[in-house]
Amino acid sequence: MTRTLFVASSAAMALVVAACSQGSNTREGIWAAGSSTVFPFTTRVAENFGRNNPGGATPRVESLGTGGGIQAFCQGIGPSTPDVANASRQMKASEFDLCASNGVTDIIELKIGYDGLVIATARTGADFVLEGSDIFLALAKEVPGEGGFVANPHGRWDQVRPGLPAARIQVYGPPPTSGTRDSWVELGMAHSAEFMPQMAALKDSDSKKFEALSHTLREDGAWVDSGENDNAIVQTLTRTPGSVGVFGYSFLEQNISEVKPASVNGVFPTLEAIASGEYPISRSMFIYVKKAHIGVIPGLQEFLLEYLSDAAAGRGGYLQDRGIVPLPAAELAIERAKATNQTSMSRPPA
Repeated sequence: MTRTLFVASSAAMALVVAACSQGSNTREGIWAAGSSTVFPFTTRVAENFGRNNPGGATPRVESLGTGGGIQAFCQGIGPSTPDVANASRQMKASEFDLCASNGVTDIIELKIGYDGLVIATARTGADFVLEGSDIFLALAKEVPGEGGFVANPHGRWDQVRPGLPAARIQVYGPPPTSGTRDSWVELGMAHSAEFMPQMAALKDSDSKKFEALSHTLREDGAWVDSGENDNAIVQTLTRTPGSVGVFGYSFLEQNISEVKPASVNGVFPTLEAIASGEYPISRSMFIYVKKAHIGVIPGLQEFLLEYLSDAAAGRGGYLQDRGIVPLPAAELAIERAKATNQTSMSRPPA
């Protein structure tokens, strides 16, 4: 599902459409697109920026998923492409190369904070205490079995490990286009797989096969791709007893009266546990900016500095109220310097 914040005036949006159709080099209003997890943070900055700059158009923010946002961002330079890509993971080398092939050669990468991936259930449901290989054994398409690897035989959580709820395994989570999905298979699935001796040995002997097995989710209905709208997952949990959802920490904060988190290896997702890395399914969040659009799209540089201001991204800032886990002061200063100096990123490792 695509969510879009259109808060520019109709007159301003008409100018945007006209500029795009005429191939103009200018556009009124900043345009950001990408991650559903980063969407509420960029939306909040856009709203604040619009209030503080009443003479200009308030930025347009779209939720397309990390992959979808970066794809749109990388299509070229000019008003028909986004100025900013929101991402719940780092840009991949292949995406960087796509940008370069379309003339997007100077990209500013800014880390805006941290997020934890939450495994949650309805408040009225059973508690989940997840340990070791539980996540992998519940959700991998194939697991170690007699004679090698077999189709996942587990239908209920208590078949994965005695003590887990006697509920059908039914997990709603992000689709393949989402940066949340990328983070989930790497930080949730693959990390959990390493607790199994067979999988740990496989990682040492055949890392490609390990990745293929640990990153491939079930296709028998136990895992359900649920689109880019994390709020929809939260609503599904309240309507489907015993179901489980995977989404960003900010959505837990916003819906804590309706859902509750599972613990993972004895740690619950909290601001402190995510910032310190103690919570095992934690990740960084980013925005990517076209340097070529700074000075052409009105207010873009100021928008970046607002995003990384103490009032927004600092501890106790308004983004923390939306669920972001703030960067430590020293890290925030580094990111702010990159925005101020318009420092271009290097190609990510392949």
